[in-house]
Amino acid sequence: MTVKIVPVSLWETIKLHVLSFIFGVYLIVVRLFKWAWDPKKFFGMVQRDKPPPFMVDNSLGKHSYVKLKSIKLHYVEAGEKDKPLVLLLHGFPDCWLSWREQIPVLSEHYRVVALDLKGFGDSDKPTHTKSYKIDVLIDELHQFILTFGVSRCSIIGHDLGGLLGWYMAALHSDIIYKFVVISSPHPNYYWSGISRNTTFDDKWMHFSRLPFLPEMDALKEDLSVINDTFSHLKINQTTSGKNYVEAYKYAFSRTEDWTGPINYYRNLPFMRLYSIEPISNQTLLIVGNADPSVSLESIIQSSDLVARFNIKVITGAQHFPHQEKPEMVNEVILKFLIGKPSPLEKTPSKGIVSTWLGSLSSTVKYGNQVLDAVQKRTNDVVSGLPNKIHYLGHTTT
Repeated sequence: MTVKIVPVSLWETIKLHVLSFIFGVYLIVVRLFKWAWDPKKFFGMVQRDKPPPFMVDNSLGKHSYVKLKSIKLHYVEAGEKDKPLVLLLHGFPDCWLSWREQIPVLSEHYRVVALDLKGFGDSDKPTHTKSYKIDVLIDELHQFILTFGVSRCSIIGHDLGGLLGWYMAALHSDIIYKFVVISSPHPNYYWSGISRNTTFDDKWMHFSRLPFLPEMDALKEDLSVINDTFSHLKINQTTSGKNYVEAYKYAFSRTEDWTGPINYYRNLPFMRLYSIEPISNQTLLIVGNADPSVSLESIIQSSDLVARFNIKVITGAQHFPHQEKPEMVNEVILKFLIGKPSPLEKTPSKGIVSTWLGSLSSTVKYGNQVLDAVQKRTNDVVSGLPNKIHYLGHTTT
């Protein structure tokens, strides 16, 4: 199967640079007004010198490091070493702690490795933009997996980690067993599916390609961007009293803590995946029905590029379903990894679409998105689909 990373067209490249300048000017003007109104608040920052104890103890797993050719990566490992390997890839802005609700459950059945992606957490943070080119990132992830002495592993990725997972599944399908992607469309749809109504919306993504300024913006108002991104944690605070919002603020409290993560967005929008055949790995796509960042249409479009897939919509969840609805997500993931679900055909039938609509009946916004997506795709539905399709435990005739 011919799979390769290809750059976007010259026109798209020019367009991205122009949008970067336009939205950069726009957000700079907006921030100047905020600064002029209350400069003390704008530049206010609480000093955070020590990590919360639960970020460095071994309660969830053993903290370890591995040195590759040009990078040192930090990860947390749990579970017996002779069990199948599951690699967890977090999103933006996040770190290994994103998987705190999944590690204990998965480690009962698997050898679980929750990685700090390059530039995040306690992994090395090279500042040069070229260090975050997609071919470099994927090669390093490939090397990282091989250091565990396994021939295959499964990947669970959220947001940015899911985006990297798509590339791994396409380019290294021989070592990827199953792939779970959460709130992350295929690379060819990822950038067009970003909402305008979120903290890191399309305006900010274009703005992030400018030098220096995005890092300064992320630190403003004592990392208010962390408050906005992880607002669900204020509601779902654990009974143990662990302040996860403060933990994330510690992880992103310095300029260099943002340079690496933002460098992903200075590179990745310019690249796409080209493949003659769909991705062959069994793939589970998970999305919250109230996700303000990812459109369901982009998830459905992504499934068209996978030969064997399942889709699960998490009712009541937004962009972090694995944190907002951990019990439900854990159950779905385990059923997919351990069980042997019958995969869907590449082109969804009207019955499958009905299942999606049933799952989304409580949300008018997502229902409309599905209808739009269906209208665009039903002209392509073929008659050669099987009579019965098993969909995460449901049978559609």
